[in-house]
Amino acid sequence: MPSLPDSMRFIDHGAGGGPEVLVPATAPMPQPRADEVLIRVLATGVNRPDVAQRKGEYPPPPGASPVLGLECAGEVVAAGPEAGAWKPGDRVCALTNGGAYAEYCVAPAAQCLPWPKGYDAVKAAALPETFFTVWANLFGHGRLAAGETALIHGGTSGIGVTAIQLAKAFGATVIATAGSAEKCAAMTALGADHAVNYREQDFVEAVKAATGGKLADVVLDMVGADYFNRNLRCLKMDGRLVIIAFLGGFEVAKADLRPVMVRRLTVTGSTMRPRTTAQKGEIATALREKVWPLLEAGRCAPPIYKVFPLEQAAAAHALMESSQHIGKIMLQVAG
Repeated sequence: MPSLPDSMRFIDHGAGGGPEVLVPATAPMPQPRADEVLIRVLATGVNRPDVAQRKGEYPPPPGASPVLGLECAGEVVAAGPEAGAWKPGDRVCALTNGGAYAEYCVAPAAQCLPWPKGYDAVKAAALPETFFTVWANLFGHGRLAAGETALIHGGTSGIGVTAIQLAKAFGATVIATAGSAEKCAAMTALGADHAVNYREQDFVEAVKAATGGKLADVVLDMVGADYFNRNLRCLKMDGRLVIIAFLGGFEVAKADLRPVMVRRLTVTGSTMRPRTTAQKGEIATALREKVWPLLEAGRCAPPIYKVFPLEQAAAAHALMESSQHIGKIMLQVAG
């Protein structure tokens, strides 16, 4: 392997603020811990948590890189003594604990996966954050099973497009929401059985109509407070509401808890970043066994909306905040 440089380019978000605070800068090379690998980053994904961290609303956990970026794909260039089978030259995509908006990034070996066969760096980098999150929440906390019905909000977000495809691949019926006819058409093309334009339809009534009044088994929600009561009204007996973000606020002014008791509902949620390496490693193992074969067979794939060069991270964040995208927004770091 060629010798590694002493420094690297990365995107600095300074003291935080709007997208314009994201500027290229130079920093020393990160060094992998015993259970980590050092990756030469080829591509990285842009995700809502990156936007929240840039604004100062989602600080990295203790010991994690302060640099933005929670997923990447690239080549292993160094490995710690406890990094398992990964070795220099391996092509990996990784769920990182931070630091992926850079030419080099460290990641726990347990959180790395091989590129699916036939994938390039951009497609591989589009996988970790959304696939880890959807697997843990929709299938873990939400316990979605074949034959059940899932209501997926934000159906054209990175999370949404992943959730639609995986839910369908594992035999569920999917109702998905979005805010335009174009986005509804995209959700249908991805496999959603019912696409609901929430600007024109009451999604509660749409769920009732789509299920013949039987309602949904699981709701995957990233809106939060604004949807809380209506989400409960969408769930059948023993239904599960899984909350993964609070784009519509996190304080419910008047929560009607009667459906929780009457229909034995479960209200749960999670964040990915604070989980331990062992917990994330368990998710990685499950993805490699159950989901990677689907990716390699072409049964699901990450839709890429737009790819920006690393230096244009500010433009990528502005696009993310506009919510005009359908699928993933990516940063190309190297060729």
